[in-house]
Amino acid sequence: MQKSYTLYGSYASYFTAKSRAYLRKKGVPFVERLPSDPMFRNKVRPASGSQRIPQLLTPEGEVIQDSVAIQDYLEARFPELPAIPATPRQRVFVHLMELLASEGLLRLAWLHRWMFEENLDFVIKDFGRSFKPQGSDAELLKYGHLIADRMRSYGLPESTAEMREALDQKYLALLAHFERHLIEHPYFLGGHPSGADYAIMGALHAHMGRDPAGLRLMQSNAPRTFRWVEHMLVPEVQSPEFFSRPIEYPAHDAVPDTALAILAHIAEEYGETFVMSVMAFNQSMARQAPRPGHAFDPDSDQPTLAAEQVKYGGREEEHGANLHHVWLSQRARGYFQGLSRDEREHVLAMLGEGVASDMLVMPVDPRIERINNRLVIA
Repeated sequence: MQKSYTLYGSYASYFTAKSRAYLRKKGVPFVERLPSDPMFRNKVRPASGSQRIPQLLTPEGEVIQDSVAIQDYLEARFPELPAIPATPRQRVFVHLMELLASEGLLRLAWLHRWMFEENLDFVIKDFGRSFKPQGSDAELLKYGHLIADRMRSYGLPESTAEMREALDQKYLALLAHFERHLIEHPYFLGGHPSGADYAIMGALHAHMGRDPAGLRLMQSNAPRTFRWVEHMLVPEVQSPEFFSRPIEYPAHDAVPDTALAILAHIAEEYGETFVMSVMAFNQSMARQAPRPGHAFDPDSDQPTLAAEQVKYGGREEEHGANLHHVWLSQRARGYFQGLSRDEREHVLAMLGEGVASDMLVMPVDPRIERINNRLVIA
């Protein structure tokens, strides 16, 4: 009998939504536990050196933290229904979406959660339920406020009617792109779920597809997207709407135009910060010349470097490189730069001019890798 993996996370958690959907669609045997589980406090968190969720405990006792690292670990052990396509244009698309659809939409989702009063009762009690699942309403509020206060301490703008309207319009623009895609395709890449689908689940399920304000907009304006989110939560790969669609990536390394439109929209709206992180990282590394094996910050799983003066898109500013973002961007850049010249040209022709193409051609030196849930120079 195959032993189960254990996913530690929460339904209120942005990044847990990605891993949960991946585990279900891949058919990985797993159980889910909350961070209130004593095993998480006593074994899992000390082993990873991080309190972030999700974290995966393997049957062999290994602990992996980070949704992309979890996917990579399991892809090697469960090769069926691969999350990463094998062909150049499709694989670059998925790697870019791992960064842009996940990290790129994080601030929109975070602001949309905390700027709307109608979300707060639900979100605070939902957080409380993660730590006191059988608690009274008073206990849920007590524990929920501890988490909510920490989340809101990161710096929220004033919640004005104009700000909320602007957030709604940004969300509706994203939904409009996805609605057009879902008319003809069950997933980003045809009939086969990929890392791109899992990447966007944080925004479209954990936050803006569950919190009352976001859910209201999705149900009223994007019924196909709402149905897609429902389907991403079940293990079946074929949905009834697309029961005759083969479970395969499109032939000839094709990426649907509507999927590329979503990528382009996210890149141009939210991608500039990632390019600037890469520029700041490269400048810092050229000056410091760290040796292989150098750990950036052994006490942090997602460190940020001191700010560098960088210029991009006509703007010049100080920018501190987020090393988690740099690591994710290197997945796309490293793969792209290892392609043949013709393959690179085909990828760039697919993407056109803009943030995504600009990021792909930036140097990948030195490389970052994750070792024991920490970022180090390869």
